[in-house]
Amino acid sequence: MIAMTKAKYYVAATAIAPAAALLVWPGSRLLIIGCLIWIGAAAAYWIRSERMEHRARITATITAMQSAGVRTLNHHRHDWMNDLQVLYGYIRLGKLDKTVGCVEKIRDRMNAESAISRLGVPSLISYIQSFRTLTNSLALEVEIDNGINLQEMVQDAERVAETLIHTINVYRLSAKPGTGEQALLRLRLAAESGMLYASFYYDGELINERQWQHKMKEQLKGASLSPISEEQSYNEMVLKTELREIGA
Repeated sequence: MIAMTKAKYYVAATAIAPAAALLVWPGSRLLIIGCLIWIGAAAAYWIRSERMEHRARITATITAMQSAGVRTLNHHRHDWMNDLQVLYGYIRLGKLDKTVGCVEKIRDRMNAESAISRLGVPSLISYIQSFRTLTNSLALEVEIDNGINLQEMVQDAERVAETLIHTINVYRLSAKPGTGEQALLRLRLAAESGMLYASFYYDGELINERQWQHKMKEQLKGASLSPISEEQSYNEMVLKTELREIGA
């Protein structure tokens, strides 16, 4: 695609030659016709190249999305298989108390994933569900109050979702790798007293705390979610935005 882009600009640049010739011999009808044909051919090549590049970009995007989807499904399949194997082991050993605990754990995971799927913004849902495919340095746990649907509850759900994704990314890129135990980021979404609260709790080390503060400040500048106070640490940070009025 890079070669195609270069060729497109080279062909466009060749139109300078007939245009310059037309300035030197402005009265030549033959030259005018030739110039128009040349420019028309260059324009046609440009349009064709643009369409081919657009198709190539779409194909690359679809391929990337399909690959991410496959990786996400593989992670979820692996988790469910582990849970089922543990459950099967307890059943075979007759450990009913352990079996009940395992079933409750599976039920809690199903409820959590169901709450994520009802957030109402596909980009945020996909990001959370595929997070484990992005990094090995940070684990993400999400707790959502019952009934939270961003599309129904806030004025600009897409911007709120974008702020949440960018905020998580700041933590993801700031988490210190190779420190032994995996760092953990817990996100809790709650609706209380006409406000939506997004609480971030981080358990782990950072590469550079000042760098985290700078990145977070830049990310939240003009964002749809704002900090509840100016002084917040990376261990616990709470953002808020107003809920949409009923009937609005």
